[in-house]
Amino acid sequence: MQPRIPRQQAADHGLNRMDIEAGLSKELAAVVAGARRRALRDGDRQIDTAHLLHTLLESDPEVREVVDDGPRIARLLGYLVQRSIGYGLRWQTGVEDSGAVPVVREDGWSPVAAGAMEHACALAARRGGDPADGIDLLAAIVADPESRAVEVLGRAGVDVATLRARLDAAVRPGVETGP
Repeated sequence: MQPRIPRQQAADHGLNRMDIEAGLSKELAAVVAGARRRALRDGDRQIDTAHLLHTLLESDPEVREVVDDGPRIARLLGYLVQRSIGYGLRWQTGVEDSGAVPVVREDGWSPVAAGAMEHACALAARRGGDPADGIDLLAAIVADPESRAVEVLGRAGVDVATLRARLDAAVRPGVETGP
C-alpha cells in the first residue's frame, strides 16, 4: 500500500522535501513532522498551510503569543480541530494552490505550503542565517492571502492584517509598524 503523502518528490517538480526542510530549526522540524502526521490522520492528500498553522499553535508559545494568546487561540484551535474531524472535507478533494505555481506536487506538500516553507527559510536567512523558526513560518503562511491558514484565521476572528504587521516587526527587528 502506497502512503497517501509520498515521502519523495519526482525530480522534475522543483524543490524536493529535503530542500524544503533543510533550513529548519529542530523545533520547526518537529512542527513539520506533526503537520505531516496530522495530514495523514485527516486523510488529506498533502500538507497544507492549515496543517502547519494547527501544529504551530499547539507547539510554539511564541506563535500563540503573536497571534493573541487568550480566548482567540482557543477559538482558533477549536476551528482547526473541527476542520480535522470533518469540516475540512471539502478541502480533501483539492490541492491548496495560489494559482501561481503547479497544482500538483509529488512530495506531499501543497504548492502554497511548500512556498511558505521556502519563504520562512528566506526570512531566517535575511535575519542572519539562523534556521527558520515558528515565527518565520507563521509570517510566511500569512503572507499569502489565499492560503487555507489565512482563511482559518479570518473565520476564527483574527485580524490578519494586524497579525501580518506584528509578524513583520518580529521577523525584521527594528522596523516600526503600526500599533
